[in-house]
Amino acid sequence: MYHILVVDDESRIRSIIRKYAEFEGHKVTEAADGMEAVLLCRKNQYDLIIMDIMMPELDGFSACREIRKISETPIIMLSARGEEYDRINGVEVGIDDYVVKPFSPKELMLRIDAIMKRVKTPFSDPGVTQRPNVVIELDGGGLRADMTARLVFIDGERVEMSPKEYDLFFYLLSNRNIALSREKLLCEVWGYDFYGDARTLDTHIKLLRKSLGRYSRYIVTLRGVGYRFEEV
Repeated sequence: MYHILVVDDESRIRSIIRKYAEFEGHKVTEAADGMEAVLLCRKNQYDLIIMDIMMPELDGFSACREIRKISETPIIMLSARGEEYDRINGVEVGIDDYVVKPFSPKELMLRIDAIMKRVKTPFSDPGVTQRPNVVIELDGGGLRADMTARLVFIDGERVEMSPKEYDLFFYLLSNRNIALSREKLLCEVWGYDFYGDARTLDTHIKLLRKSLGRYSRYIVTLRGVGYRFEEV
């Protein structure tokens, strides 16, 4: 059972999510706006947060920024727009998944389970060879990744990434020189089966390349397939 904080200014949406979450055996706390959500997170701990973007008092993006100062609790963002700006902004403030309204409550429950499994279980793929390296250095040490401490350094300077950027980068790095399909990456990094929307992955790849700067050349796009982290 997980304790879920549901944040939405529409009581109908909160009621629907509560109904399905409680049916799955989860405990639900509700908040009507971002300000209330931040105050609750300062006082309590939650296993997962489901938060709308457009809300009074404090919008979802601003609330997420405040919550990330004190907690790494997984966050699923809800949006009625589904624009790329929302996705990019959401990733930059540290959300773990993004669901567009109107959404399927059953799919939302599947995503909750997938995220929580990913949080509690490290990457493991018997079909792909995992390298034992704890610290990986490329380009004469210009790009350095401490996979145990989840730290990345570029030319000696530490690079800050969102939690999901770290997950994606370390998975690509652990399976370097191996072609990875979009479906494979979504399943292993996000923890759920491919739903037909690769924009979530592509948005994170775009931001990851930005974070890596000149070392973004290591991430190769495989047209019609996915991506490969290629040592050159």
